[in-house]
Amino acid sequence: MIKRFVSYNENLEKNIELLSKGIFLTTKSGSKVNSMTIAWGSIGFMWGKPVFTVMVRPQRYTYGIIEKTNEFTVTIPYKNVDKEIAFLGTKSGKDINKLAQLNIDTRESEKINTPVLNMEGMHFECRVLYKTTMSDKNLNEDIKNSKYPLEDYHTIYFGEIVSSYIIK
Repeated sequence: MIKRFVSYNENLEKNIELLSKGIFLTTKSGSKVNSMTIAWGSIGFMWGKPVFTVMVRPQRYTYGIIEKTNEFTVTIPYKNVDKEIAFLGTKSGKDINKLAQLNIDTRESEKINTPVLNMEGMHFECRVLYKTTMSDKNLNEDIKNSKYPLEDYHTIYFGEIVSSYIIK
């Protein structure tokens, strides 16, 4: 597969549409790589930097890794990966190697220690600039009631996009 470096906002409309259907957030601690499905996030520009914002609940295995490493990668697949989206969104990497079970290889990143998934699509390497934990204080009641019945509010990570590319 060929890697082509692109601006973070290349294929922006397509990437946002795919985000809403499920994409992959990957972390690494030591030699252990973990990936999970996300469908909430944003691509933007803050503090003079391109930023990918992701949300992770505290009970997720990924949460502890991002807290420790302050980095992550995002893969937006350009081929149908419904099986992988379902599996990575319902299983925990705490007890199993999810990527090995799906035969998904990783590929070394350019600027951070966390790899990207070796699949066709757009890839972002991110370093955490800021994080904040949500609370119900200023949260819309409908969202609070429908998305947080257990009051397990996300931590929001604002990751500076330090490298972005398409793998084909």
